Amino acid sequence: MSNLDRQATPTVCGGRGFVVAEPVRELLSPRHVRLGESTEVRRLLPNLGRRMVGAWAFVDHYGPDDIAEEPGMQVPPHPHMGLQTVSWLHDGEVLHRDSLGSLRTIRPRELGLMTSGRAISHSEESPRPHARYLHGAQLWVALPDAHRAVEPHFQHHADLPTVTAPGLTATVILGELDGARSPGTAYTPIVGADLSLTRDAEARLPLDPDFEYAVLSMSGEAEVDGVPVLPGSMLYLGCGRTELPLRATSDAGLMLLGGEPFEEEIVMWWNFIGRSHEEIEAARLDWMEGPRFGEVKGYDGARLPAPALPPVALKPRGRVR
Repeated sequence: MSNLDRQATPTVCGGRGFVVAEPVRELLSPRHVRLGESTEVRRLLPNLGRRMVGAWAFVDHYGPDDIAEEPGMQVPPHPHMGLQTVSWLHDGEVLHRDSLGSLRTIRPRELGLMTSGRAISHSEESPRPHARYLHGAQLWVALPDAHRAVEPHFQHHADLPTVTAPGLTATVILGELDGARSPGTAYTPIVGADLSLTRDAEARLPLDPDFEYAVLSMSGEAEVDGVPVLPGSMLYLGCGRTELPLRATSDAGLMLLGGEPFEEEIVMWWNFIGRSHEEIEAARLDWMEGPRFGEVKGYDGARLPAPALPPVALKPRGRVR
C-alpha cells in the first residue's frame, strides 16, 4: 500500500535512540489519512516519538468499512524500495499487481509479502465485484543494509502456522513465535502475529526479552498487560519482556509486532526507505522519469505521481535518550 500523503516529509528512523530497554506501556493514538475515494486509514507508525518497532517501520489500520456501494480500495501503481510490504486482512479482498507480473487476490488471514529490494512498483484494489466489508492492516518492514538491494519478489502464503491456548489462536504472519515459524522470508529477527481471542479469554504469550514489541488492536475489547487497547490504537511495550498477559472482554482481534531493535538509522520518505536524502531524491527522479521501477500492467488508471521532495537534506544522525 502506498503512502498517499502529498506533503510527505522525510523522517529519520531506526537506531537505538528511541528504543526503550525495559517494559513500558505507551499507548499510541493514530493519525487519520485518506486513502483513495472511500478508504480512511489510521496510521500508527511512524508516530510522534515512536518511529519503529524492531524492523516494523509503517503500520496502517483500516476498516471495517462497508464498501458495498463504494469502489473500495483503489491505490494506483506506485514505487517502493528498501522495504517489504505486508498485507493482512480480516475482511474483504485485495487484488495485488506488480511490475514483476504478479497478479494475486489476497484474502482474510493470507499473507501477501512483497519485497521491494532495489526497486518495484505495484497497485492494490478491491476486486470487481467485491465483498461488502473491508478490514485489515498494511505494514512495512525495513530491509537491513546487507539486503536492501536484493532482487524484488512477491510471496503469497495461504496456510500459516498457529500457536494455540485456551481462548487464543495466534497465526504467525512473519518470523517466529513460540516455536512456530512463518514461511514468509524475513531479513531481520522479527515477529508478526495475528491474535484471535474469545470473550473472557485470559492468556500469557511467550516473548523474547531481546525484542521490542507493540500490539495493534484490530477489533473487540481487550486488555494488554492490564491496559485497555481500543480498535485502531497501538500499545508500545518496550523490551525486556518474557511473556505478555492478554485478557479479552469480548471476542477480539490483535496484532503482535516485534523484533530486535533496528540498529541502522534510515531515511523514510513517501514510499521509499534509504540511507540519505540524495538516495531518496534519486529514487524519486527514477520513478518520475526512468525505467528502474518497471511497469504495472493491467491496472485501469494512471500511476501515482511522486510528491515534491522538501529541499532540505536529511541525514541519519545519532540520538540519545
